[in-house]
Amino acid sequence: MNLSEINWDFNAVGQWPWPLKAAAIFLVSASVIGIGVYFDTADQIKALNAAEQKELELKNNFETKQKKAVNLEDYQDQLTQIEAELYEMIQQMPTKEEVASLLTDISQTALASGLEIRLFKPSPAINKDFYSELPINIEVIGKYQELGLFISGLASLPRIVTVHDVSIAPKDKEKDSKPTKDNKMLKTGDMLMKATVKTYNESTETAAPAKTAASKKRGKK
Repeated sequence: MNLSEINWDFNAVGQWPWPLKAAAIFLVSASVIGIGVYFDTADQIKALNAAEQKELELKNNFETKQKKAVNLEDYQDQLTQIEAELYEMIQQMPTKEEVASLLTDISQTALASGLEIRLFKPSPAINKDFYSELPINIEVIGKYQELGLFISGLASLPRIVTVHDVSIAPKDKEKDSKPTKDNKMLKTGDMLMKATVKTYNESTETAAPAKTAASKKRGKK
């Protein structure tokens, strides 16, 4: 086939040789298909990929929820147990009426341990999610053993009392020779302990549902 002898005028397409006609038809068809894929099928493929990804996420969510549903009773028992333990802890928190008595118990514990109280300063309450934190800044003077007795005594109080930011330093001889506020001479070897003692005030909004949960748990038993 001599290409120079072919009339390339499109009006004379019918006179082209069959191989050339086939090539032209192929090019036109490929162009039409390519344009169709670009403007229509490509968006459908993107939508299909998005749908497949969504399907995978839904399957994963279903499997997760199915596992939770299978263990639902165990989760409910654990929740009931946690609420009961929370109620028991809340029961160890002093009520507003008991705070003054607890402050006295803390100071009496220090004195009973043989310590000299240099500072005992309650600070304003700090509100938390379901309780109030009641910090007390203290400074006490005594021997190591007496300080240990004091900390042990706080731990044995019927209400929750925690100790934070503890700092213990020896008293120098010059300062030990000076009298305290009670006109008592400090002995050489005494230690000064600074700390923040915290107790916690209960919240009636949280205590009520926790108490109900504890009652339900006892009823199951």
